[in-house]
Amino acid sequence: MFSAVLAGLAFGLFMAISVGPTIFAILKYSISYGWRAGVSFVIGVSLSDSLYVAMANLASGWLSELMSHENTIGYIGAAIFIIIGLYGYFKKIKVTRNNRDMAKVSSKHYWKIFSSGFLMNTFNPGVILTWITSVAAISGLTNAYRFLFFSSCLGLILGLDFLKVFLAQRIRSRLTPRNIVYLNRISALCLTAIGVFLLIKFAFNIKVGGF
Repeated sequence: MFSAVLAGLAFGLFMAISVGPTIFAILKYSISYGWRAGVSFVIGVSLSDSLYVAMANLASGWLSELMSHENTIGYIGAAIFIIIGLYGYFKKIKVTRNNRDMAKVSSKHYWKIFSSGFLMNTFNPGVILTWITSVAAISGLTNAYRFLFFSSCLGLILGLDFLKVFLAQRIRSRLTPRNIVYLNRISALCLTAIGVFLLIKFAFNIKVGGF
């Protein structure tokens, strides 16, 4: 079973280091609002991944059917990326220097950030396709192997996402408030660009890798 853990860690490392929309969102929330906001977003993404893995293993037929509506999911995902990106770009951020350089964020706002992570990951067509492919690749193996594979994979992804939050916070502590605002806007523009890319991709049925 050691091979299952190694395979899961390798696959998790591949997914964690892949450049996708979540890395820009992690930077955006962590740098703008502090590490708690980044953690809230990461937990939302992790919950979405875990649900997809569970559905892919327990109801692979249903999840495969979901991919037949790939265009609809793509449009919803594009809209989510664009809305979050534009909102983040135009929203005025007040960066404070208090309590270890943490910005004041309400519990309600943390829930919004958590929800944005969950929705952003859930409506990313590439995420669905990735988990379906991984489940299909090891479908003939034992339940114990699959459990260890996906547990180690999800665990590593979550751990590395936490590391991204930590690194973003270290960067934040060295920035001036003005630079934090600029970085937030750059990350927001990246999210908007990804949303526009998805919109064009599905509108014109462009076949490319990635999302």
